[in-house]
Amino acid sequence: MNLKIGTRGSKLALTQTNFVVEKIKILMPDAEIEICIIKTSGDIMQDVSLLTIGGQGVFVKELEDALLSEKVDLAVHSMKDVPGDIPDGLMFAAILQREDIRDVLVSRNNIKMEFMPKGAKIGTGSQRRGAQIKAILPDVNIVPLRGNIDTRLKKIETENLTGVILAAAGIKRMGLAERITQFLPVETMLPAVGQGALGLQIRKSDVDLAKICASLNDATTAVEVAAERSYLRALGGGCRLPIAALGKLDGQLLTLEGMVAAPNGTTVIREKIGGFRDDAEELGKKLAEIILEKGGRRLLDLMH
Repeated sequence: MNLKIGTRGSKLALTQTNFVVEKIKILMPDAEIEICIIKTSGDIMQDVSLLTIGGQGVFVKELEDALLSEKVDLAVHSMKDVPGDIPDGLMFAAILQREDIRDVLVSRNNIKMEFMPKGAKIGTGSQRRGAQIKAILPDVNIVPLRGNIDTRLKKIETENLTGVILAAAGIKRMGLAERITQFLPVETMLPAVGQGALGLQIRKSDVDLAKICASLNDATTAVEVAAERSYLRALGGGCRLPIAALGKLDGQLLTLEGMVAAPNGTTVIREKIGGFRDDAEELGKKLAEIILEKGGRRLLDLMH
């Protein structure tokens, strides 16, 4: 069997894809596996903010097109890049076990977040991170940041930043954990929907491939991410507000925490609910309703 796996071309994306390839080789020792690098609009347009070029989905659409046109058989995604809705005809055959869900600070002279000087310049390309930092440290300046992990780390020097915020998962997968100044607790920095999880996307019609991938699925991560993604969809897939969510499964019990904020961090609406693992989708919808009622709807209206 020949298997073409589609991925973005960044060092992190290739590291993640090779990790998946090794797992698939164990299941399909005779398969001829080819890695196909696909340029996404998010990779090509490095100098514009993600919101300008379409927000969520800019790292995903071209990979999904390649699946639909049968250029590739499987795409490896960071789940935090995947919009709430995926095209008809495609499905996630597996959600792999999650890496660390937290965000981290990498700073000049290892200054921790609580000791940031007034006017400190903190780099991030994420509205979600920016809003949550401004909520706790209104005096810092958020500097928009794009590019791969290496580029962002270099910008601490080249753009004279006090620090940058990145996902722990990416830094760890790249073997750069020693650069971390501080892990930011989820109490102050709720992660992105799907953060730390990799998803294997295939065509629904590829029944055999679905069976093979199914054994790589991590049931706990899949339930947590399903709840988070249901919350994202219920808020409106193209939502241009900072959004965060974290599902936590403990046995049969699932807790889901969600946040919506004003981009400048002046308003943060954060709520938590609990239920059963089988109700992941419903919990996501219910949490979105609660947050919309508590002021989320007003924030959304202000953005339109």
